[in-house]
Amino acid sequence: MSIYSILSLISMIASIAGLWKIFEKAGYKGWMALIPLYNLHIWLKIIKKKFWWYVFLLIPFINVFVILLMVVELAKCFKKYGLLAHALSALFPFIYLPYLGFSKKETYLNPDKRPVIKKTMIREWSDAIIFAVIAATIIRTFLVDAYTIPTSSMESTLLVGDFLFVSKISYGPKIPNTPIAFPFAHHTLPLTTSVKSYLEWISLPYYRFPGFGDVKNNDVVVFNYPDGDTVIVERQNESYYQVVRDAEMQMKADYGDAYVAGMGKEAVWKSYHITARPVDKRENYIKRCIGIAGDSLQVINKQVYINGKKADNPKNMQFQYLVQTDGSAINPKIIEKFAINAEDIRQSPPNSYIFCLTPEIAANFKTFSNVSSIVALSDSGRDERIFPQSPNYNWNRDFFGPVYIPKAGATVPIDTISIVLYRRIIEVYEGNKLSIKNGKVFINDKEAKSYTFKMNYYWMMGDNRHNSADSRYWGYVPEDHVVGKAVFVWLSLDKAKSWLGGKIRWSKLFRFIN
Repeated sequence: MSIYSILSLISMIASIAGLWKIFEKAGYKGWMALIPLYNLHIWLKIIKKKFWWYVFLLIPFINVFVILLMVVELAKCFKKYGLLAHALSALFPFIYLPYLGFSKKETYLNPDKRPVIKKTMIREWSDAIIFAVIAATIIRTFLVDAYTIPTSSMESTLLVGDFLFVSKISYGPKIPNTPIAFPFAHHTLPLTTSVKSYLEWISLPYYRFPGFGDVKNNDVVVFNYPDGDTVIVERQNESYYQVVRDAEMQMKADYGDAYVAGMGKEAVWKSYHITARPVDKRENYIKRCIGIAGDSLQVINKQVYINGKKADNPKNMQFQYLVQTDGSAINPKIIEKFAINAEDIRQSPPNSYIFCLTPEIAANFKTFSNVSSIVALSDSGRDERIFPQSPNYNWNRDFFGPVYIPKAGATVPIDTISIVLYRRIIEVYEGNKLSIKNGKVFINDKEAKSYTFKMNYYWMMGDNRHNSADSRYWGYVPEDHVVGKAVFVWLSLDKAKSWLGGKIRWSKLFRFIN
């Protein structure tokens, strides 16, 4: 039995025991607290609430907030009118309810006989703000959250400046690893660049409540950036590990045979401020899930294959194209018409451009009178930045794999060559000690020729395939990093335009994501 199961059982027993005694103090039979749903009916009668409370009690996760309000109303029935008492009852009902029920000095007062408490304006605003924060926090944690698209990695499916809703209940909401945090701030306090918005002295293990389903191939998923466990404060949008690798390559170029392993890491640590982040405080990324746990994935000439079969390509998938003109520039109105992001354009004057385009837009470019040629680009040879960053794997963005995407309970053979594919999983995500000695792999100081995975993993890629930092660069996404499913775009703003100059993309509003 997990620690959450044990704690949940203890909390439930304590709360029911408290309700039993409270029911008796209110003139009802204590055993009524044991009957699911009926106990809520009696509870609402005790606090004298109307029918609409029943409706909200039937809505998943909203009912959590309603029950907290019912706890506060119970506290009022025991003459607890202070803000602190209300906060304690809502935060610790499994302690507060038994206290009200078992304490001989606490007596029940019928709400109809409760004195009218006149609140000051400060008290009224404080109550409203506190409960608004609690409600918003519950909704954001367990139901749905709002996100903004910051980069062009998902173009043209999602545009920079799209505001979208992400469903937490699609895959099941996670318990926060860092439950004590500043409201509505992710990892850094507002108006600061490096002050943490959360406390780390209370750290909860991973637990996910049941959801409506599992992550499926081609779902658009929001997740915590796996490579973001270590961050350079001054360069937060870059992978710390890639910055170290780049520094090491520079050291090799500068020192040649005198290069000493680790000099790149030392240089980075001397030059920047480095910090670590728990899973739930890592940057939020959004990509398309190309492969799920148990799949085998390969990319051959830009086409993804899953389990040996061609994968369905996203409708708006983009690649790089080399566009040659007759010397004249591409009309800016064309770029605006096709919503081509500035991040997806590279120009080599006077007549060469590299655009990230969908095949349909590329076909349109061919019809322009000033375009002399347009050629689809493709990578060749090994790219040192591509996962697993090993000379034994001659991979790049367009020719990659095959790789097995680990599934919980599955076992794979490992050796000193293949270990690079799973080393981060074994050491970081699943918390083992790993070493290589005398050509052998050791896990937790025991020689290992195979490894059995504890979690499911996923493979995420951007629809803008030539301008996306995704699993091809940093590998697998563990299941405990999955945040939710992107479902709906409610607003789309063009950051390059003013409010009076067409900033709102009206044609991109209120659309479902697929």
